[in-house]
Amino acid sequence: MRFIWLGLSLLIAIFILGCSSGDQHDQNLKMIQYLEPLDAVLEKPRPGEWLFEHPEQGQTFEAYKQSKPVSPDEIRRYIYLQPIGALTPIQGEVLRYTAEYLQIFFGLNTIIAEPISDSVIPARARRQSRETGEQLLTSYILYDILEKNIPPDAIVVMAVTAKDLYPSDSWNFVFGQASTKKRVGVSSIYRFTDIAMDSTTYPICLERLIKTASHEIGHMFSCQHCTHAVCVMNGTNSLPESDQRPNRLCSECHMKLCWNLGFKVPDRLLALDQFFMRHTLLQDHRAISKDCARIKQKTQ
Repeated sequence: MRFIWLGLSLLIAIFILGCSSGDQHDQNLKMIQYLEPLDAVLEKPRPGEWLFEHPEQGQTFEAYKQSKPVSPDEIRRYIYLQPIGALTPIQGEVLRYTAEYLQIFFGLNTIIAEPISDSVIPARARRQSRETGEQLLTSYILYDILEKNIPPDAIVVMAVTAKDLYPSDSWNFVFGQASTKKRVGVSSIYRFTDIAMDSTTYPICLERLIKTASHEIGHMFSCQHCTHAVCVMNGTNSLPESDQRPNRLCSECHMKLCWNLGFKVPDRLLALDQFFMRHTLLQDHRAISKDCARIKQKTQ
Protein backbone atom coordinates (compact mmCIF):
# COMPACT_ATOMS: atom_id res chain seq x y z
CA MET A 1 0.00 0.00 0.00
CA ARG A 2 2.88 2.35 0.66
CA PHE A 3 4.00 1.99 -2.97
CA ILE A 4 0.53 2.96 -4.17
CA TRP A 5 0.71 6.13 -2.04
CA LEU A 6 4.18 7.01 -3.35
CA GLY A 7 3.14 6.44 -6.94
CA LEU A 8 -0.04 8.43 -6.50
CA SER A 9 1.86 11.28 -4.82
CA LEU A 10 4.26 11.49 -7.78
CA LEU A 11 1.35 11.60 -10.19
CA ILE A 12 -0.23 14.39 -8.15
CA ALA A 13 2.97 16.47 -8.38
CA ILE A 14 3.21 15.99 -12.16
CA PHE A 15 -0.48 16.73 -12.51
CA ILE A 16 -0.24 20.02 -10.55
CA LEU A 17 2.87 21.29 -12.35
CA GLY A 18 1.47 20.58 -15.77
CA CYS A 19 -1.96 22.22 -15.48
CA SER A 20 -3.38 25.73 -15.22
CA SER A 21 -6.01 26.25 -12.51
CA GLY A 22 -8.86 25.92 -15.02
CA ASP A 23 -7.34 22.83 -16.62
CA GLN A 24 -6.69 21.37 -13.17
CA HIS A 25 -10.34 21.78 -12.20
CA ASP A 26 -11.47 20.07 -15.40
CA GLN A 27 -8.96 17.27 -14.85
CA ASN A 28 -10.25 16.74 -11.31
CA LEU A 29 -13.79 16.34 -12.61
CA LYS A 30 -12.54 13.93 -15.27
CA MET A 31 -10.76 11.86 -12.62
CA ILE A 32 -14.07 11.43 -10.80
CA GLN A 33 -15.57 9.99 -13.98
CA TYR A 34 -12.88 7.30 -13.80
CA LEU A 35 -14.37 6.27 -10.44
CA GLU A 36 -17.92 5.70 -11.71
CA PRO A 37 -17.38 1.94 -12.37
CA LEU A 38 -16.62 1.55 -8.65
CA ASP A 39 -20.03 2.90 -7.63
CA ALA A 40 -22.12 0.19 -5.95
CA VAL A 41 -25.68 -0.12 -7.28
CA LEU A 42 -28.45 0.65 -4.81
CA GLU A 43 -30.61 -2.39 -4.21
CA LYS A 44 -34.39 -2.18 -4.34
CA PRO A 45 -35.44 -0.61 -1.02
CA ARG A 46 -37.06 -2.88 1.52
CA PRO A 47 -39.80 -1.96 4.00
CA GLY A 48 -38.40 0.24 6.75
CA GLU A 49 -35.53 1.59 4.65
CA TRP A 50 -35.32 5.26 3.73
CA LEU A 51 -36.20 5.07 0.04
CA PHE A 52 -39.10 2.70 0.74
CA GLU A 53 -40.59 5.15 3.24
CA HIS A 54 -39.47 8.34 1.42
CA PRO A 55 -39.45 7.84 -2.38
CA GLU A 56 -37.06 10.47 -3.77
CA GLN A 57 -36.05 11.40 -7.31
CA GLY A 58 -32.50 12.37 -6.42
CA GLN A 59 -30.50 15.29 -7.80
CA THR A 60 -28.37 15.15 -10.93
CA PHE A 61 -25.05 16.95 -11.29
CA GLU A 62 -26.64 19.42 -13.74
CA ALA A 63 -29.54 20.08 -11.36
CA TYR A 64 -27.04 20.70 -8.57
CA LYS A 65 -25.14 23.28 -10.63
CA GLN A 66 -28.38 25.08 -11.48
CA SER A 67 -29.50 25.16 -7.84
CA LYS A 68 -27.02 27.93 -6.95
CA PRO A 69 -25.50 25.84 -4.14
CA VAL A 70 -24.00 27.28 -0.99
CA SER A 71 -20.36 27.97 -1.82
CA PRO A 72 -17.37 29.34 0.12
CA ASP A 73 -15.94 32.73 -0.81
CA GLU A 74 -13.00 34.88 0.29
CA ILE A 75 -14.66 35.66 3.64
CA ARG A 76 -16.94 32.71 4.40
CA ARG A 77 -14.53 29.79 4.02
CA TYR A 78 -14.37 27.86 7.31
CA ILE A 79 -16.36 24.91 8.61
CA TYR A 80 -17.21 25.31 12.31
CA LEU A 81 -18.09 22.51 14.71
CA GLN A 82 -20.07 23.79 17.69
CA PRO A 83 -20.14 21.47 20.74
CA ILE A 84 -23.37 21.81 22.74
CA GLY A 85 -23.43 20.37 26.25
CA ALA A 86 -20.81 18.38 28.11
CA LEU A 87 -18.56 15.89 26.34
CA THR A 88 -16.37 13.30 28.04
CA PRO A 89 -12.63 13.43 27.29
CA ILE A 90 -12.88 10.55 24.80
CA GLN A 91 -15.93 12.15 23.14
CA GLY A 92 -13.91 15.34 22.83
CA GLU A 93 -11.12 13.35 21.19
CA VAL A 94 -13.59 11.87 18.70
CA LEU A 95 -14.78 15.39 17.94
CA ARG A 96 -11.21 16.48 17.19
CA TYR A 97 -10.74 13.51 14.88
CA THR A 98 -14.01 14.46 13.19
CA ALA A 99 -12.77 18.00 12.58
CA GLU A 100 -9.63 16.55 10.99
CA TYR A 101 -11.74 14.29 8.79
CA LEU A 102 -14.11 17.03 7.64
CA GLN A 103 -11.16 19.22 6.68
CA ILE A 104 -9.96 16.42 4.40
CA PHE A 105 -13.42 15.47 3.13
CA PHE A 106 -14.46 18.98 2.06
CA GLY A 107 -11.03 20.54 1.57
CA LEU A 108 -11.87 23.42 3.93
CA ASN A 109 -10.27 24.42 7.22
CA THR A 110 -12.39 23.18 10.11
CA ILE A 111 -12.57 24.90 13.51
CA ILE A 112 -13.98 23.57 16.78
CA ALA A 113 -15.75 26.47 18.50
CA GLU A 114 -15.86 27.01 22.24
CA PRO A 115 -18.49 24.69 23.77
CA ILE A 116 -21.80 26.13 24.92
CA SER A 117 -24.02 24.70 27.65
CA ASP A 118 -27.21 22.91 26.61
CA SER A 119 -28.93 24.94 29.35
CA VAL A 120 -29.52 27.58 26.64
CA ILE A 121 -32.15 25.23 25.19
CA PRO A 122 -35.51 25.98 26.88
CA ALA A 123 -37.97 23.42 28.23
CA ARG A 124 -40.23 23.85 25.17
CA ALA A 125 -37.40 22.53 22.99
CA ARG A 126 -36.79 19.41 25.10
CA ARG A 127 -38.73 16.26 25.84
CA GLN A 128 -38.34 13.05 27.80
CA SER A 129 -38.14 9.71 26.03
CA ARG A 130 -38.76 6.43 27.85
CA GLU A 131 -35.90 4.81 25.95
CA THR A 132 -33.23 7.52 25.88
CA GLY A 133 -34.12 10.09 28.51
CA GLU A 134 -33.87 13.74 27.53
CA GLN A 135 -33.95 14.70 23.85
CA LEU A 136 -33.22 18.07 22.24
CA LEU A 137 -35.26 19.64 19.45
CA THR A 138 -33.18 20.06 16.30
CA SER A 139 -35.06 23.08 14.92
CA TYR A 140 -34.29 25.15 18.02
CA ILE A 141 -30.59 24.30 17.79
CA LEU A 142 -30.52 25.06 14.05
CA TYR A 143 -32.41 28.32 13.91
CA ASP A 144 -32.43 29.82 17.41
CA ILE A 145 -28.83 29.00 18.35
CA LEU A 146 -26.75 28.41 15.23
CA GLU A 147 -28.33 30.55 12.51
CA LYS A 148 -28.49 33.59 14.79
CA ASN A 149 -24.83 33.25 15.76
CA ILE A 150 -22.99 32.18 12.60
CA PRO A 151 -19.38 33.47 12.72
CA PRO A 152 -18.65 35.97 9.91
CA ASP A 153 -15.98 33.69 8.39
CA ALA A 154 -18.08 30.49 8.59
CA ILE A 155 -19.47 28.94 5.45
CA VAL A 156 -21.31 26.28 7.50
CA VAL A 157 -21.76 25.48 11.20
CA MET A 158 -22.43 21.98 12.54
CA ALA A 159 -23.48 21.53 16.17
CA VAL A 160 -22.46 18.30 17.90
CA THR A 161 -24.08 17.08 21.10
CA ALA A 162 -23.92 13.95 23.24
CA LYS A 163 -27.69 14.10 23.85
CA ASP A 164 -30.33 12.48 21.68
CA LEU A 165 -32.16 14.59 19.07
CA TYR A 166 -35.70 14.76 17.69
CA PRO A 167 -36.93 16.87 14.73
CA SER A 168 -40.64 16.95 15.63
CA ASP A 169 -43.16 15.31 17.94
CA SER A 170 -44.02 12.73 15.27
CA TRP A 171 -40.43 11.36 15.08
CA ASN A 172 -38.79 9.09 17.65
CA PHE A 173 -35.31 10.49 17.03
CA VAL A 174 -32.92 11.66 14.35
CA PHE A 175 -29.14 11.17 14.01
CA GLY A 176 -28.74 14.65 12.53
CA GLN A 177 -30.44 17.36 10.53
CA ALA A 178 -29.32 20.25 8.35
CA SER A 179 -30.65 23.03 6.14
CA THR A 180 -29.65 23.08 2.46
CA LYS A 181 -29.65 26.90 2.37
CA LYS A 182 -29.30 28.21 5.94
CA ARG A 183 -25.75 26.78 6.37
CA VAL A 184 -26.49 25.12 9.73
CA GLY A 185 -26.77 21.55 10.92
CA VAL A 186 -26.64 19.37 14.04
CA SER A 187 -25.48 15.82 14.81
CA SER A 188 -25.73 13.67 17.92
CA ILE A 189 -23.34 10.96 19.05
CA TYR A 190 -25.87 9.55 21.52
CA ARG A 191 -26.75 6.44 19.48
CA PHE A 192 -23.31 5.81 18.01
CA THR A 193 -22.00 3.31 20.54
CA ASP A 194 -23.54 0.99 23.13
CA ILE A 195 -20.27 0.27 24.91
CA ALA A 196 -18.03 2.42 27.06
CA MET A 197 -15.62 4.30 24.79
CA ASP A 198 -11.88 4.36 25.36
CA SER A 199 -8.73 4.64 23.26
CA THR A 200 -9.38 1.23 21.69
CA THR A 201 -13.18 1.20 21.24
CA TYR A 202 -13.76 4.72 19.88
CA PRO A 203 -13.53 3.85 16.12
CA ILE A 204 -17.16 2.69 15.80
CA CYS A 205 -18.39 6.01 17.21
CA LEU A 206 -15.95 7.92 15.00
CA GLU A 207 -17.04 6.02 11.89
CA ARG A 208 -20.67 6.87 12.56
CA LEU A 209 -20.07 10.50 13.54
CA ILE A 210 -17.97 11.34 10.47
CA LYS A 211 -20.64 9.70 8.31
CA THR A 212 -23.44 11.75 9.84
CA ALA A 213 -21.42 14.98 9.94
CA SER A 214 -20.24 14.73 6.32
CA HIS A 215 -23.78 13.79 5.22
CA GLU A 216 -25.34 16.77 6.99
CA ILE A 217 -22.65 19.20 5.83
CA GLY A 218 -23.17 17.82 2.33
CA HIS A 219 -26.77 19.00 2.69
CA MET A 220 -25.48 22.39 3.86
CA PHE A 221 -23.57 22.62 0.57
CA SER A 222 -26.97 22.04 -1.12
CA CYS A 223 -26.58 18.33 -1.97
CA GLN A 224 -29.87 16.45 -1.75
CA HIS A 225 -30.19 12.80 -0.79
CA CYS A 226 -28.46 10.55 -3.30
CA THR A 227 -30.40 7.95 -5.29
CA HIS A 228 -27.64 7.37 -7.88
CA ALA A 229 -25.62 4.68 -6.05
CA VAL A 230 -24.47 3.57 -2.61
CA CYS A 231 -23.19 6.82 -1.12
CA VAL A 232 -22.66 8.66 2.13
CA MET A 233 -25.40 11.04 0.90
CA ASN A 234 -28.04 8.26 0.86
CA GLY A 235 -30.91 8.81 3.25
CA THR A 236 -31.10 6.23 6.03
CA ASN A 237 -33.83 5.30 8.50
CA SER A 238 -31.82 3.32 11.04
CA LEU A 239 -28.34 2.68 12.37
CA PRO A 240 -28.08 -0.74 10.63
CA GLU A 241 -29.03 0.87 7.31
CA SER A 242 -26.48 3.65 7.86
CA ASP A 243 -23.76 1.17 8.87
CA GLN A 244 -24.12 -0.58 5.50
CA ARG A 245 -22.99 2.60 3.71
CA PRO A 246 -19.25 3.35 3.60
CA ASN A 247 -17.87 6.84 4.14
CA ARG A 248 -17.58 7.31 0.37
CA LEU A 249 -19.19 9.69 -2.09
CA CYS A 250 -20.55 8.11 -5.24
CA SER A 251 -19.15 9.58 -8.46
CA GLU A 252 -22.16 11.88 -8.96
CA CYS A 253 -22.06 13.43 -5.48
CA HIS A 254 -18.25 13.52 -5.62
CA MET A 255 -18.59 15.54 -8.83
CA LYS A 256 -21.00 17.99 -7.20
CA LEU A 257 -18.72 18.80 -4.27
CA CYS A 258 -15.57 18.92 -6.38
CA TRP A 259 -17.23 21.34 -8.83
CA ASN A 260 -18.41 23.50 -5.91
CA LEU A 261 -15.43 23.37 -3.54
CA GLY A 262 -12.55 22.79 -5.96
CA PHE A 263 -10.61 20.21 -3.96
CA LYS A 264 -7.90 18.11 -5.61
CA VAL A 265 -9.27 14.60 -6.09
CA PRO A 266 -6.02 12.58 -5.76
CA ASP A 267 -4.89 14.54 -2.67
CA ARG A 268 -8.29 14.12 -1.06
CA LEU A 269 -8.57 10.38 -1.69
CA LEU A 270 -5.05 9.69 -0.46
CA ALA A 271 -5.57 11.69 2.75
CA LEU A 272 -8.92 9.98 3.39
CA ASP A 273 -7.36 6.55 2.99
CA GLN A 274 -4.55 7.42 5.40
CA PHE A 275 -7.14 8.68 7.93
CA PHE A 276 -9.14 5.46 7.68
CA MET A 277 -6.04 3.31 8.16
CA ARG A 278 -4.85 5.38 11.12
CA HIS A 279 -8.19 4.86 12.90
CA THR A 280 -8.72 1.24 11.74
CA LEU A 281 -11.91 2.08 9.81
CA LEU A 282 -11.53 -0.95 7.59
CA GLN A 283 -14.77 -0.81 5.56
CA ASP A 284 -14.01 2.77 4.57
CA HIS A 285 -10.35 1.97 3.87
CA ARG A 286 -11.34 -0.83 1.49
CA ALA A 287 -13.68 1.46 -0.46
CA ILE A 288 -11.31 4.42 -0.76
CA SER A 289 -8.20 2.34 -1.47
CA LYS A 290 -9.99 1.04 -4.56
CA ASP A 291 -10.58 4.64 -5.65
CA CYS A 292 -6.88 5.43 -5.12
CA ALA A 293 -5.82 2.40 -7.14
CA ARG A 294 -8.26 3.29 -9.94
CA ILE A 295 -6.90 6.86 -10.20
CA LYS A 296 -3.36 5.55 -10.29
CA GLN A 297 -4.25 3.05 -13.01
CA LYS A 298 -6.06 5.59 -15.22
CA THR A 299 -3.45 8.37 -14.92
CA GLN A 300 -0.26 6.37 -15.53
